[in-house]
Amino acid sequence: MKILVIGAGNMGLTYAEGMSKSKLLKKKNIMVLDSSEEKLQELNQISHLDTFSELQDCVPKADIIFIAVKPHHGEQLMGRIKPLVKSEQLLISIMAGTTIETIKELTGLNKIVRAMPNLPAKIGKGLTSYIASPEVSRIELLTIESLLDTTGKSILVSDENFIDASTGISGSGPAYVFYFMQSMMEAALQMGFSENVSKVLVSQTFTGAIELFNQNSLSPNSWMEKVASKGGTTRAALDSMDDNNVGELIKEAAFAAFKRAVELGKEKEYV
Repeated sequence: MKILVIGAGNMGLTYAEGMSKSKLLKKKNIMVLDSSEEKLQELNQISHLDTFSELQDCVPKADIIFIAVKPHHGEQLMGRIKPLVKSEQLLISIMAGTTIETIKELTGLNKIVRAMPNLPAKIGKGLTSYIASPEVSRIELLTIESLLDTTGKSILVSDENFIDASTGISGSGPAYVFYFMQSMMEAALQMGFSENVSKVLVSQTFTGAIELFNQNSLSPNSWMEKVASKGGTTRAALDSMDDNNVGELIKEAAFAAFKRAVELGKEKEYV
């Protein structure tokens, strides 16, 4: 089995590196295509990846085509792919907002998987939600799951709408966490801590809280109740967040990302 990754940006290269470690593949079975001369020079230093600059040299050789380009580059790219593909090839897309139906129309392929990864995939802690067209077989789905799991965990969703929804939660979600961390670090600095100590205070607090959550069945609300005693410091902080409607603002932010993902699928300039 040969896999072609088109686009060697953050996520494309992350998946290329992750999938190259899969037991399903042999050495040099990951092909990577990029249009940047600088990026190609960088890729040529990675011995286990086979690099290309021209679609016609690699698309016909692939069993699975993994598209990892920005949505606004998608229409032109898929138009160029169309004359080169074979009906038995399977295509995986991580282009936000680009629907399975659109990909079918632009490539002429029927076996399509639409996926939404997130940034922690870079360290093997990612979450990828995905859905496949009916033409993808059960065996092929198991293969896809195994490949996506090389960068963390994957979740097969039942409806394409959930791909857009997961964009608002897991896809964009790491940025929300970083936003919260940045605010806490700035508060620590204002309290007089050094930048290094502020970073340790915040990062270790997040790491510890996440581990507590993952290792137990308690809900976040239950954990908050355990930490926040009446009249105490934590309760003062949580009351301040409630008074300022922070919870609702976070939900609004997630829905804003969800809405934008849907819009991307409808705007011609984004395919």
